[in-house]
Amino acid sequence: MPKRDYYNVLGINKNASEAEIKKAFRRLAKQYHPDMNAGDKAAAEKFKEVNEAYEVLSNSEKKARYDQFGHAGVDPSYSGSGNTSTGFGGFGNFGDFGMDLGDIFENMFSGFGGFGGGGRHKNQNIPLKGTSVEVTIGLTFMEAALGTKKTIEFTREELCNACSGSGSEGGGSPAACSNCGGTGTIKVTQRTPFGVISTSRACTRCGGSGAVIDHPCSRCSGRGTVQKSVSLEINCPAGIDNRQVFVIKNQGNAGHKGGPAGDLEVLVRVEKHQIFSRDGYDVHCELPLRFSQLVLGDTITVPTITGKVAYSIAEGTQPGTTFRLKGKGIPHTNGRGSGDEYVKVVIEVPRNLNTKQKEMLREFSDSLKTEKNYAKRRNFFERLKDDFKDAFTF
Repeated sequence: MPKRDYYNVLGINKNASEAEIKKAFRRLAKQYHPDMNAGDKAAAEKFKEVNEAYEVLSNSEKKARYDQFGHAGVDPSYSGSGNTSTGFGGFGNFGDFGMDLGDIFENMFSGFGGFGGGGRHKNQNIPLKGTSVEVTIGLTFMEAALGTKKTIEFTREELCNACSGSGSEGGGSPAACSNCGGTGTIKVTQRTPFGVISTSRACTRCGGSGAVIDHPCSRCSGRGTVQKSVSLEINCPAGIDNRQVFVIKNQGNAGHKGGPAGDLEVLVRVEKHQIFSRDGYDVHCELPLRFSQLVLGDTITVPTITGKVAYSIAEGTQPGTTFRLKGKGIPHTNGRGSGDEYVKVVIEVPRNLNTKQKEMLREFSDSLKTEKNYAKRRNFFERLKDDFKDAFTF
């Protein structure tokens, strides 16, 4: 059965960046992981397929061969139909020459950007930064808006104390690989249709590192790192929003060969507020007022995320009016200013009036001159008079 295109497997295009490739892999690997799909054979196959695609596309050299030659560039036995004869260039089965098709590709690329020709498997005993650790935290609306400190617990890889990260029992240094002399590569000469070609391959004994551990550390089994649960107080920046991520440098997994630790990536989940809502860095809320406050005007107290402020309501303010409190919104995460707060005025109709209050309200209503006091109501009904024979009373 022909293999699926690796880009389709990960759901990305050929111009995807390394970060996009990594993100797509993490999402799919989590979705199809056997621990999440116990007994699901289809999910297991998907998981295997996703890992295979990522193994190729995350490696710049393999990706370059795959982009030019497809699956045959990274898997010489592949023909798309199960037939191992490539038919490439009319030379028939390259197996007849006792060679691996991948060797030809490596040799062809040896002069381009360091591919093949020994440029690929140089001693890899160099400092490498550790991988990132991802955690999710929950914040209240106010904590996210104003910033806060949180103590979180998570698991990360730390250097093994028993071997000081070397992977060797007692902390000794790994020995130079006797198979490759510490170079990490071995040279292979093969006869091909193009003549005798020499290529370099990663040493099978040391995996291309140039060093081997004869006596692995009993605590970390030679990895140089151990998993450890840690408790860490972090500063959540003011202005962070729901589903955003902020990064804490060097708090991720330990590096290798003396490299720096990875980063801690914190995903934020923000609870909804009972009164305030957020749009970017602006805050919105509705403020219920009494009828008399809108009619006569008033100095009112308005809640903001940083406390109370006084605001003067003009006489005759209409329900639904929205006013702005400049700079009373969410602080920008870059520390430069804040958004605004928008307050919508709503009127609360009084309930449970007694008899005297009802009489006073009717007397007050009758005292109003319709044309002067209710222009909007008058205009509304006048627009209808041409469409209805019976006059409306207002």
